[in-house]
Amino acid sequence: MDYRYYKREHKRRSMGFILQTALILSIIAVILVGLIVLTIHSSNNLMDVEGKVVSNVPSNILPSYSTCSFESYDGQTNLSGWFFKCSDPISTVIVVHNVGDNRLQYGVDMVDMVERLLDSNYNVFLFDLRNSGDSEGDIVGYGYLEWQDVLGAISQVKKISVTTDVILFGFGTGVTASLLAYDMLPPINAAESELSNYDSDIVALGYDQGYIKGFIFDSPAKNSDDYIIPVVEQKEFLGNFTKRTVPYAIRISSGIDSSLNIAAEISRLSIPVCIIYGAHDTFVGADKINQLLTERMRISEHLTSSVMVPGAGYLESYTLDRELYIDTVINYLNKFFD
Repeated sequence: MDYRYYKREHKRRSMGFILQTALILSIIAVILVGLIVLTIHSSNNLMDVEGKVVSNVPSNILPSYSTCSFESYDGQTNLSGWFFKCSDPISTVIVVHNVGDNRLQYGVDMVDMVERLLDSNYNVFLFDLRNSGDSEGDIVGYGYLEWQDVLGAISQVKKISVTTDVILFGFGTGVTASLLAYDMLPPINAAESELSNYDSDIVALGYDQGYIKGFIFDSPAKNSDDYIIPVVEQKEFLGNFTKRTVPYAIRISSGIDSSLNIAAEISRLSIPVCIIYGAHDTFVGADKINQLLTERMRISEHLTSSVMVPGAGYLESYTLDRELYIDTVINYLNKFFD
């Protein structure tokens, strides 16, 4: 074979390979850029949820309460809430609502829950998370920002209540916010050497994880990102392609490195937990909640209460069977704290 011909042919083939590779890399780059643009656009949309206005509840329906204005742990967001107190409280229940809702998670119907809690000798603190109801804030974080609001609420209750502990009642993304707030606190009776690992502002709060005596969870997901993924799939353009990247973008925007394994967190909690969910929940998945509950029961059955409401979807249990719902909560409180 002519050496010059072979050299020309080799050069031609090499050039063709280089061009093909460059084309493939260019296509990949365009796809990646497009994915990044879509992710940023979608995450901005999801974090810019308009807060729901607090319902006008007739004064003769609401039990007596005091209005509270207080700061989130971030020191930059002013929050608003209502404090309901009874004469001889056992503890204070702090309600942490779902993203897009407000202090009255179920509107005026929430009054029935408040009254039963007061009758059972529990103070109640209802408040609006950031960018909700009457609270300040421009964006939401699906729990990744709101944990700071939960710490702000706990600090406020510590100031105004005679109780020496609180019980957190989380709905949907309020589960994430509540658990993250718990994780940010030092463990009970932490040594000085352990406290040095925590931010000085956290230590200055003056309480640790022991101040949270129990959790009530309505519709807990297996993972904190599971509250975001279905929204991306349902509402965002090409959501099936960005459903994994959008939660990551929201976390990074909120200053949180990784998602929270809620199932693992709940399974290892050494304090009483109550889990409520709907049998027809297709949002975070009733089957996944069943798995979460099974693991929790395996490890801490003696510290667990639960109910699955037939026919209820995501965050529909209270609306569908209010009596069963409230009875479950009160029975849990009576069993572990009365």
